[in-house]
Amino acid sequence: MSLAEQRFEPAGSSPAATIRDTLDRMRRDFIKAGPPPLALRRDRLARLKKALMDNKDAFLDAVSADFGHRSRHETLLTDFVVTAEGIKHMTKHVAQWMRPEKRPVSINYFPASNRILFQPLGVVGVISPWNYPIQLAFGPIAAAFAAGNRVMLKPSEFTPRTSELMAKALRAEFSELEITVFTGGPEVGEAFSRQPYDHLFFTGATSIGRHVMRAAAENLVPVTLELGGKSPTIVDRNARLDAAVGSIVQGKFLNAGQTCVAPDYVFVPDDKRDQFVDLVQKQVAKAYPTLKDNDDYTSVVNQRHFDRLKGLIADAEAKGAKVIQVNPAQESFEQQPAHKIPPTLILDATDDMKVMQDEIFGPLLPIKTYRQVDEAIDYVNEHPRPLALYVFSDDRAVQDKVLTRTTSGGAAINETVMHVAQEDLPFGGVGPSGMGSYHGREGFLTFSHRKAVMHQSKYNLLSMMRPPFGKTIDRLLGFMLK
Repeated sequence: MSLAEQRFEPAGSSPAATIRDTLDRMRRDFIKAGPPPLALRRDRLARLKKALMDNKDAFLDAVSADFGHRSRHETLLTDFVVTAEGIKHMTKHVAQWMRPEKRPVSINYFPASNRILFQPLGVVGVISPWNYPIQLAFGPIAAAFAAGNRVMLKPSEFTPRTSELMAKALRAEFSELEITVFTGGPEVGEAFSRQPYDHLFFTGATSIGRHVMRAAAENLVPVTLELGGKSPTIVDRNARLDAAVGSIVQGKFLNAGQTCVAPDYVFVPDDKRDQFVDLVQKQVAKAYPTLKDNDDYTSVVNQRHFDRLKGLIADAEAKGAKVIQVNPAQESFEQQPAHKIPPTLILDATDDMKVMQDEIFGPLLPIKTYRQVDEAIDYVNEHPRPLALYVFSDDRAVQDKVLTRTTSGGAAINETVMHVAQEDLPFGGVGPSGMGSYHGREGFLTFSHRKAVMHQSKYNLLSMMRPPFGKTIDRLLGFMLK
C-alpha cells in the first residue's frame, strides 16, 4: 500500500515518522532533479485538472455524502469551475511568471546589473478544510506546482469520502514523490503540521491557525494562513436595496453559510431595517421555495456544527434578540436525513451574544442598524480585522470612505463573495483573518523564493573602493555622498 493511500491509527506506525520519511524522500528527489522546467510544470497542472475532471461525478457524490446533502450545482460552481479556471490561468501565465525580473542598479555600482530569480521552495505542506474540500486543496496545490514544488496534502477528516477519493485520484496521476496525500484525524493533522517543510499552507479556523503557526515555528517554517473572521456588510442608505439583498442572500446562504468570506453580519440604516428584512424573506422564498428536500439548499456538515449553530440561536434569543426563521414552506426540521437549518435572521444582536463573538459559519444572519455610516465603520474598526468586507452603495464617496477607513483581507462593492473567484486578485487575510495570499501570480510568488542576484561587470567602480585608500577614494566618496 502506497503512502498516498495510508490511513494512520494511533495503534499503528507513528504518523510523524511516516510523514517525515515521505518529506525527506521528496526533498532528496527535488534536490536531485533540480527546478522543473516549464513543460513539466504545465504537465503537472494538466494532470491536476485531469484528476479533478475525470472524477467529477464521483467527487459530486462524495462531497454531498460528506455533508449529508450538498447542492450539486454549488459544488460544480465553487469546487469545479473556480478550481478549473485557476488552473487554466496558471497554465497560461506561468511562463511569464518564471522569467527573471530585472531591477535597477544604483549609479554608484554601475555598470553592474540586478535581477530576481524565482526558484521553487522545495516541498510544500498543505492543510485543507472541509467547507470547499476540492477548491481549497487543489487551488494551493496548483500554485505550488506552478512554482515548481512538490506537495504533501492533509485534507479534512470532516469530509472523509472526499478526502479518500482525492488521495485515489491524485495517486492515479502523480508519483508519490510529486504529491502525497495523508488522510486521518487530529493525530495525523498535528504530526503533519510539525514537519520541517519549506512552506506550510493552512486554510481553516483562526483558533486552529494559532496551533498550526506555533507548530511551524518549532522548525522556523514560513506559513501562509488563510483563516476567517466576521466579515461585515454595510448597506448604504441610498443603495439599490433589491440588488443588495439579492447578492447578500446568495453570498450568505451559498453552502448554507459555510464559507469563510460569507457576509457574517449586515449593517442597514435604522429606517430601512424592516424593508430589508422583508426583502430578504422574499428573496429566500424565491431562491428556496422549500428547504428540507430541496437539492439547491445545502446541509450543515455534521451534528457538531448543527448543535453549535442551534446553540448560537438559542443564546441570542435568550439574550433578547428577535429571531426570524425564514421557512417559506413551513416545514418541520425535527426529523430529517441531513442537518439542514433554515435561513435565520437575528435582529437586535448585541456583542454579549455568542453569534456576534465568533465567525458563524452557517445560515444565520445578524442584522444591525446605524443612523450614520460612520457608526458602522467605527464598529468594524473596534473588532478584529475580517477576511472580507462588503459595501453596497452607488455613492463613490461612501464607497471610498468605507474602503479607506477599514482594513480587511479583501473587499467588494455591490457584490459579495465573488471577489474570491478573480484570479488576478490576491486572496488572503490580515491580522486575525490570516497572513499571506495566493491565487494567480500571488500564489506563484507565495510558493517561490525570490533570489536577489547582482551581476558585476569586469570594470566597475567598486573595484576602486578597496584598500589601500587614498585621494581617489576620497573623491569617489564625495561624489557618492552628494
